Amino acid sequence: MASPLPRWPLVLITEKTHDVAIDMMYARPDNFTGHVIYRHAECFLHPQAEAGLRKAVAAARSFGFRLKIFDAYRSQQAHETLWAVMPDARYVADPVKGSNHTRGVAIDLTLLNSAGQELDMGTPVDTMTPASHHFYAALPAAMLVNRMYLLTIMLEAGFVHHPNEWWHYQLPDAHDFPLISSETFETCLATST
Repeated sequence: MASPLPRWPLVLITEKTHDVAIDMMYARPDNFTGHVIYRHAECFLHPQAEAGLRKAVAAARSFGFRLKIFDAYRSQQAHETLWAVMPDARYVADPVKGSNHTRGVAIDLTLLNSAGQELDMGTPVDTMTPASHHFYAALPAAMLVNRMYLLTIMLEAGFVHHPNEWWHYQLPDAHDFPLISSETFETCLATST
């Protein structure tokens, strides 16, 4: 069971503090919606997910990789915008039930090699087709191996995978965490700058 929220329920993740690359895809228009969804490019996670991220960073480093984050905390309003474009619960959680991103305990990410290039995972992030399913067998073996590297790293760090999205990981008890309101997030955002 999830512990209660601390006073500030989100931790700012930065490239400097966490040794990750960050490219918040919904802060740019070149995402599956075709629009800028976030007015900021900051990356936040619940403290328990942030602790897992630190373990994942160390595990990735042991393989010679670095993590690249595309999305983490997502406000309810932003999630509803995604649902309006893609109302398919296989890929976007029904906003009535709430997204684990809105709980701050889900993260979308990939791996970078030692040259800083993304490993080929077979599809871009947010492809939202069967080819993006974690164990899609029709992909070349090298791409499946890359997905297995990411899976191994994230499982070792205490996360679980989403079967339909090779990039999505979350804490195992994600639904036990409360949704974090936009107002609470705005407070976290204001105190982090």
